[in-house]
Amino acid sequence: MNGLMMDSHLTITSIMEHADRINGTSEIVSVTGDNPHHRYTYKDAFRRVRQMANALQQVGFNPGDRIATLAWNDYRHFELYYAISCSGQVCHTINPRLFPEQINFIINHAEDQWVFTDPMFVPLLEALKSQLPSVRGYVVMTSADHMPETSLDNVHCYETFIERQPDTFDWPDLDEKTASSMCYTSGTTGNPKGVLYSHRSTVLHSIVGSMPDLMNLSGRDVIMPIVPMFHVNAWGTAYNGPMTGAKLVFPGPKMADGETLTNLINSEKVNYSLGVPTVWLALVGYLNETGRTIETLKSVVCGGSACPLSLMKEMEKHGVMVHMGWGMTEMSPLGSYNRPMKWMDEGSEEEKDAARVRAGRMVYGVQMKIVDADQNELPWDGIASGLLMVKGPWVISGYYRLDEKPALDEDGWFDTGDMAAIDEYGYVTITDRVKDVIKSGGEWISSIDVENAAMAHPDVQEAAVIGVADPKWTERPLLIVIPVAGTTPDKDAILASLEGKIAKWWIPGDCVFVEEIPHTATGKISKKDLRDQFADYSY
Repeated sequence: MNGLMMDSHLTITSIMEHADRINGTSEIVSVTGDNPHHRYTYKDAFRRVRQMANALQQVGFNPGDRIATLAWNDYRHFELYYAISCSGQVCHTINPRLFPEQINFIINHAEDQWVFTDPMFVPLLEALKSQLPSVRGYVVMTSADHMPETSLDNVHCYETFIERQPDTFDWPDLDEKTASSMCYTSGTTGNPKGVLYSHRSTVLHSIVGSMPDLMNLSGRDVIMPIVPMFHVNAWGTAYNGPMTGAKLVFPGPKMADGETLTNLINSEKVNYSLGVPTVWLALVGYLNETGRTIETLKSVVCGGSACPLSLMKEMEKHGVMVHMGWGMTEMSPLGSYNRPMKWMDEGSEEEKDAARVRAGRMVYGVQMKIVDADQNELPWDGIASGLLMVKGPWVISGYYRLDEKPALDEDGWFDTGDMAAIDEYGYVTITDRVKDVIKSGGEWISSIDVENAAMAHPDVQEAAVIGVADPKWTERPLLIVIPVAGTTPDKDAILASLEGKIAKWWIPGDCVFVEEIPHTATGKISKKDLRDQFADYSY
């Protein structure tokens, strides 16, 4: 027997229409290249979204056509999120920090029809234009008086592209399984792989992400997504912000600038933000250097890489609680979120610290298991570590146009490539990436745990650990450190500080100081580049 309920489709259009009617007075504030402080409301935004939908219809698109964006977090990018997807096309966000060769591959593999770009990426596209046969036109996301000179063909200014268009549009009645958006993995090996989201997966992800034990969003909140809209949907905030009526603050190209972030937090009264560890390092560094405060910011979510306890404690000094989150491009991205359970309030400081650095408690909608090398399921005891496998309605079922590489095992589980432990309460601890685990003398060493321990030293700004060849043990860990500015740390003192924090045989045999640690295009430490850099290293 079926229930007698309406069969309404879950679409991004429904988020837009709800926000336009119910949350229309909530604001969106942006930093852009042509305006350092743009402000308007959701109602203003969706009026322009309808104008953009008319403009897209006028130039001619078929359902499912891919339209690319190369853009920062700002109001124009927000408008494209809705105009493209709700018109029946696929909003393909491209990470501009990738190598030109990767961007070239991605545009061609997706067969993008048009590209919307921030002005600063015009030279990049000019260099690639002869290699992009599917692209029929370009739109530069700026005003007419800031339009750059360009050799791109069939190029338009964003504002003139929409200014004469009507602000009404008859949105198509889309099936919830319709493809809505696309993001390619940044991949450190091989070509990037396309992840194709649906309207249904996006709406479900947005609803769950707003729940109290996760982002806990409401119309009273002012949220600043520093995590980029060009990667993994800004962790869903471009959707659950409008869904809940939260005010959005977009930092544009200034997403790693401590001064700009501080100014935005204070002027707009931001109380919640999202970003990778390098962003919070930049913010803390600026605050400590200037003595400025951020009174309204109460909590942030940190993801992309493990957040060291030392950074959490520094943020806490400024009145900010850091919550860890974990996910992947292939998961839309939400998989777990670290909001302590009530019983943890009674724990000791050591117990609270051990809990807060975990990747979080798995969220409703995502199933998880950990398995050994023979695919045997391991217990949830918080100790056993195995390969993390996931399932769920916003988890990938296959990569775009990559049938020869199945995304799922025979039982329908997705291999995350992460090693993890799970405790009895469903809290996940990411112990390492499979490719980054160090195997020394037949035993595994977690590079993440060693890095977090090293970051507790007051003279360490950032740390990375890789395995280097060793004739006796096969591999031994090498600690690579960026010192805090103005300090001249002693490597022996740093290594000695690890004693008692990790197993003695995990302690690296050496510590090397560098001025810079390479990061991937999504802000993660690039262990591949470090392994290449230290390929000839020997103790």
